[in-house]
Amino acid sequence: MFGRIRPLTLLVAGGLLSSVVLGAFGTASMVVGYQGREDVRDTLRQENIVAPKDSTIPGQLVDTGSEARAQADVIRKHQLTSSAGLTYAEMGRFRVVDANPAGTNDAALAVKDANGKPLSNPVRESWVTATALSTSLNTAYFAEQVALFSIVMGAALLLTGVGFGVLTLGTLVRHKITVAEERAVSAAPAMRPHTVA
Repeated sequence: MFGRIRPLTLLVAGGLLSSVVLGAFGTASMVVGYQGREDVRDTLRQENIVAPKDSTIPGQLVDTGSEARAQADVIRKHQLTSSAGLTYAEMGRFRVVDANPAGTNDAALAVKDANGKPLSNPVRESWVTATALSTSLNTAYFAEQVALFSIVMGAALLLTGVGFGVLTLGTLVRHKITVAEERAVSAAPAMRPHTVA
């Protein structure tokens, strides 16, 4: 009898331990995800970014990941407008006489300062700022998505832990019922066959 109960006891203990560990990890994952999402939103609020009229969220305070992504899109749109559709890599390093955003990489054709040094292309330089801002905003969007994923995975782990607990306790109850039925059958008096006289 002891040999039958011991493995079951170990299985039940293992099942309950797994349930508790999964539940703890799930809860921790949800808490960390929620805190991460709130940190992203608090950081965005501190910047007091209000979306321009030509964005998909005109006049709104940018304080969520999706709004940050919309703001990054409008920054890129404005930058492309100012550069006549050229990206950073498509423009020259130096300013040209006609102020064409395309600029030039040839120092001999560039506009020079009083010392004879070529002046940098300001439109190309503005791409650096636009890219830095857009990257920061897109990172906020990505961070909020990771936080959401953490919350969802935490909920899944928690539910899995609860499921393990229910299955383990259900197995234990079922085993106890089976043992009780076996004891009841073995304790019942053996039926004797009736003889007909």
